[in-house]
Parts: sequence; structure tokens; C-alpha cells
Amino acid sequence: MALLSEQGTEIVIPVCAVIGIIFSLVQWYIVSRVKVSPERSAAAAPAANNGKNGGYNDYLIEEEDGIDDQNVVAKCAEIQNAISEGATSFLYTEYQYVGIFMIAFAILIFLFLGSVEGFSTKNQPCTYNKETLCKPALATAIFSTASFLLGAVTSVISGFLGMKIATYANARTTLEARKGVGKAFIVAFRSGAVMGFLLAANGLLVLYITINLFKIYYGDDWEGLFEAITGYGLGGSSMALFGRVGGGIYTKAADVGADLVGKVERNIPEDDPRNPAVIADNVGDNVGDIAGMGSDLFGSYAESSCAALVVASISSFGLTHDFTAMCYPLLISSMGILVCLITTLFATDFFEIKAVKEIEPALKKQLIISTVLMTVGVAIVTWTCLPSSFTIFNFGAQKVVKNWELFLCVCVGLWAGLIIGFVTEYYTSNAYSPVQDVADSCRTGAATNVIFGLALGYKSVIIPIFAIAVSIFVSFTFAAMYGIAVAALGMLSTIATGLAIDAYGPISDNAGGIAEMAGMSHRIRERTDALDAAGNTTAAIGKGFAIGSAALVSLALFGAFVSRAEIKTVDVLTPKVFIGLIVGAMLPYWFSAMTMKSVGSAALKMVEEVRRQFNTIPGIMEGTAKPDYARCVKISTDASIKEMIPPGCLVMLTPLIVGTFFGVETLAGVLAGALVSGVQVAISASNTGGAWDNAKKYIEAGASEHARTLGPKGSEPHKAAVIGDTIGDPLKDTSGPSLNILIKLMAVESLVFAPFFATHGGLLFKLF
Repeated sequence: MALLSEQGTEIVIPVCAVIGIIFSLVQWYIVSRVKVSPERSAAAAPAANNGKNGGYNDYLIEEEDGIDDQNVVAKCAEIQNAISEGATSFLYTEYQYVGIFMIAFAILIFLFLGSVEGFSTKNQPCTYNKETLCKPALATAIFSTASFLLGAVTSVISGFLGMKIATYANARTTLEARKGVGKAFIVAFRSGAVMGFLLAANGLLVLYITINLFKIYYGDDWEGLFEAITGYGLGGSSMALFGRVGGGIYTKAADVGADLVGKVERNIPEDDPRNPAVIADNVGDNVGDIAGMGSDLFGSYAESSCAALVVASISSFGLTHDFTAMCYPLLISSMGILVCLITTLFATDFFEIKAVKEIEPALKKQLIISTVLMTVGVAIVTWTCLPSSFTIFNFGAQKVVKNWELFLCVCVGLWAGLIIGFVTEYYTSNAYSPVQDVADSCRTGAATNVIFGLALGYKSVIIPIFAIAVSIFVSFTFAAMYGIAVAALGMLSTIATGLAIDAYGPISDNAGGIAEMAGMSHRIRERTDALDAAGNTTAAIGKGFAIGSAALVSLALFGAFVSRAEIKTVDVLTPKVFIGLIVGAMLPYWFSAMTMKSVGSAALKMVEEVRRQFNTIPGIMEGTAKPDYARCVKISTDASIKEMIPPGCLVMLTPLIVGTFFGVETLAGVLAGALVSGVQVAISASNTGGAWDNAKKYIEAGASEHARTLGPKGSEPHKAAVIGDTIGDPLKDTSGPSLNILIKLMAVESLVFAPFFATHGGLLFKLF
């Protein structure tokens, strides 16, 4: 028996979740102490001058430049409000559409799963153990629908809260940048931590409460209970899909429009207040990179937990009703919250950042510290919560597994995540040669820049794929499909730190935009640019994590689906499976084509509107007339809401159509094909875009001798770099990150509908 009792488990999980929520509220309170109202800051300025804080002066740069401090703070507050209102109104509009979809899909789940046994209320023989009776299929239908709605709502809330926190923190980061880069970094990082901890803790708490509520009805029928829980992962990911695609189209339409007309045609700096698309661009960072990414990682987390729970429920944990061992995935997440809490203190309290060059190492240390501590944490959880040996369901047989083997499975995922993070950083940070080579290729124009960037993206796939392959092999060898599910959980166990690092990027980006629009001194803009360049790299690392974990999660879900649909083997040589495989491999390309074209057509409208305003409103370029920002915000909103529906339908309807008409074998082929090709396309798209973006920043910053030979802003190489960055925008922020949702979502959806497909699927093959 495990050391931790059932009562202990019931206390530990909610307590860790509550600690996470309290910690995030404390961080939020500290951020809120930076005031964005002119009266307070005027009184605080003289006081700040007297004391030395943390070894460097707190004086405000403004005082040297003789700029009116009151005016600057008021402007910052005004811009912050405009960004916050734009983001909130977009999300409200998006959630109305998504809400309609959510209800329609919930009805579908109920009808499909209820019809498995013709809506009968009689107990049925269990799927995996025919001697015992399980709850009726109708119960699975009702509870799967409920958990789907719960997952969807939690996902939406995660994204919305993230956006609120980011728009709350952006101007505060700008104002703190007047005191030094260290102060600004801490505000941006704390705000990211608020989002990370809220999301990790909420995801865990809601899942835990749901399991306990469902247990009241299901009693000892754990097989049925955890099958119904898979709806939670489906809800989380389906909302994430719309959030990622909708937000991605919004942000990139504005970004491409602002860059092409503002930088290339009019030669005005990024985030210049004269650019009509500038507010839409800054709103986009919050709805795409923050709200979309929050929902996305929540979806991964929910699905990896569900995949592990489903496999465990038909293994010895479930058969012997060992609740502590059953909750092993949740206990790992609980430990993850505590580990991330300690890790965060290293960045905010234990060490202080005093110079620009310390920013990126500080963020990298976060990843290393959290991984090392988590390895110890996983060992503690494994030895206290699992019996020394147990059996795991392995495609019809039970495989004997030792607890140290499961510990290795989690660690393999955890360390593979770190490797993927560092490889991504190497290929996307302008501190290393790959991005510098891309920047250098801008000498001969945009064409060579594009060629070098694409080559970099394809090359950056190699090591992450080997890392994923090794973790799959090791974890499957030790603990079958359960091993892969917990490896995915291992990769996501430090989700709170990962999200904090990830959300830090868009917050710094916004802070830079606000500094430019408020007319602050160029030295402040240099500081926010340094924060933003580090943020770009960390955003790429975050995307690498999301894609790597998506690959493992969808494989684990695929295994659960194959078991649930009672497929004996998935044989590639049978035509049924092979046609699925080849069609599945095509889906990521079809999906990417849709999202890229959506960004292109939305950007086209945006470019035309920005040009129209420059040409028809007199005094914009002189700064005497104000552009019509609202018009550009409306273009982005309308385009993204309209354009997110077709790609969303492609992903949501494919498993239903394939499973119903072609059956479970073909569907298994489709899932395998989509997984194999989706991961490659996603990694290369994200890294190509990130590299182009940082090559442009490398030239703009002019920090090295090499960079100065390519610059300054407005030079021919810089214009070529801007074009590369613009092409990379939809790759790294729309298509790339949405693809990892495509692979997970199709797998979890197939698992939820597996009972229906196994009973009634394959209509065409039955007819012919």
C-alpha cells in the first residue's frame, strides 16, 4: 500500500490548488501597488529619489529629460484603457459565438453517446470486464456532457482572466521602466505568474471537484466515471481551438497591417501613435498570445490528466479502487504548483535583475530550476502515493510495472520538455548564430531572408522530434500507454512557470507599445525593447512546450481510444487504415492553409484601411489629427470572428464524419497521420516565425558590430527583415500554435465518441 492514505489525498490536492490561487492573488496585489493615476505618482516621485532601493537609484528618467511626469502617466492610463476595452469587447463577442457552438456540441455529445444503448437506463456489462455490471450508457452521455461544459467554461475563464491580468499590468510595466529595467521585469513577470498559477490551480481544482461529484453517482464503477471525465479535456481544448484561431487571426491582421504601411511605406517606428492600426495591434497581443495560449495550455493539461485517468481506471488502480494511486496524475500537478511557487520566488525575490543582459538568463534559470526541483518532487510523489508494484492496462493485457519505472516515465517527459525549450531558444534567440545568419541574409533582400528562415524552421524540428521519440519509447516500454500519459503530464507539470514566462512576453510587448504611444524618452523604449526581445524567445519556448506536450498527449489519447473502441491492432497495411493515415497527414496542411489565408485576407482589409486613413485624414503624419483607431479594431474583430469558424469546423467535424461513415480503424489512421505530420509543421512554423521576428529585432537594436552594419531602422536590410517578420507572423502566432490543438482535439474527441463509433460507426463499409 502507498504511504499516503485516501484521506491524505483528499486533503493534499485541494490544499495545493488553493495555495496556488492564494499565491497568484498575492502577486496580483503586489503588481496593483504600482499606481496608474497621476496624483499618486507625483507625490511618490520625491520620496523615491531619497532612498536607494536594491542597490540602484529609483529616480525617474523623465526628470532628466524634463518631460512632464503627470502628462505621461495620464497618457499611459488612457492607452491602457483603450487596449483593455478593445480586448474585453473582442472576447465577449468571440465567447457569444463560441457559447452557441458549445451548447450545440453538448447536445451532440448527449445524442451520440445516449444512442449507444438506445437511451436505455439499465445497467450494462462493463467494456473491459464483462462479468461485472457498469452504469448505463445514458449516464455516460449525461455526465460526459456535463464535464464537457465544465471543461469549456474553465477554459474560457482561464483565457479571460489571463487577458484581464495582462491588460492590467502592461501600463504598470511601462511606468516601472522609468525606474530601471529590473523593476519593469519584475512587474511583467509577476503578472505572468498570476496567470500561470490561477490557471494551473483552477484546472486542478475543478477537475478534482468534478471527479468527487461524479463519484457520488458512479460509486464503484470507476471505468464509467473516468470515461465520463474525458469530456472535461474535450471542453477545454475545443474552446482553446477557437481562442487560438480567433485570437491569432485578430492579432496578426492588425500586426501585418500596422507593419506594412507604417514601417515599410511610411517609415514611422513600431507602435507609433500616428499609425491607425496601433491599438488593434496591442489588443491582439492580449487576445491571441495571452487568452488563446492560456486556453491552449489548460486544454493540454486537462487532456493529459484525462488520458492518464482513463488508462488507470482499467488498470489495477481502478480495479482495486486505490484512490491515492488513481489520483497520481493530480498529485503530480499539485506538486508542480508548489515547485513553481518556489521557482517564481527565485526570479522575483531571491535575485535582482540590474542589467538588460541578465533578463534572458533569468528566464532560462526559471526553466532549469523548476525542472530540477520537479524531478525531486516527482520522486516524493511516486514513493509516497504508489504501491511498489502494480499492473497497467496494455491493449487487452495487464502489464506489471514498478513504481520507479513510472517515476522515470514522468521524468523523461519533464526533461524532454526542457530540451525542446532550449533547442527552440537556440533557433529563435538573436544571441545565437542561426538567427544572426538569417539577419545577415537580409543584405541581399527579402527573398534570401525568406529562404534562410524557412531552412532554419525545418532544421529546428530535428532535435525536438528525437526528444519526443525517445520519451515515447522509454515511457511506453516501462508503462505502456499510461507511461506516455504521465510523460505528457511531466512535461506540463511545471505549467505555472511555463505560463508565467510565456505571458511575460506579450505584457512586455504591450509595455513597449504604450511607452512609444505616450511619447516617453527613447531610453525607456530601449528598456522595454530589451524586455520584449527576451519575451519573444520565451514565447517561442512556450510554444515548443505546448507542441511537445500535445504530441505526447494525443498519443496517450490515441492509445485510450484504440482500447475503448476495441480495436485489436492498427495495421497500416490494411487499406481502411492507410487511407485514414494519408488523409490525416493532409489535415494540418488544410488547416494551416485556412488560417494563413484568413490572416492574409484580414490583413489586406487592414492595409487598405490604414492607407485610406493616411491619405484622407489631413494632419495624421504631422501628429495634429488623431487616427480612427476604432475602425481598425472593428476590422480585426469582424474578420477573426468570421474566419475562425471554418477551421474550427474542420477539426471538430473530421472525427465525427470519419468515425460515423468509415469506422474506428480508418479514424485510428486519421489520428496517427494528423499527429505525425502536425507536430513537424507546428514546430517548423513556430520557429521560422520566431527567428524572423528576432532577426528584425537584432537589426533594430544594433547591439553588436555585425548588427550595426545591417541597420539602422529604415535601411534596405531592415526593410527586408520587416518583410520576413510579416510573413512569419501568421506562421508563429496563428497556424503553428493552433496545430497542436488540432492533434489533441481530434484525439480527445475520438475518445469521447468511441462508444458510439464502436457500436454504430463505419456505415459506408457496412453498406458496401
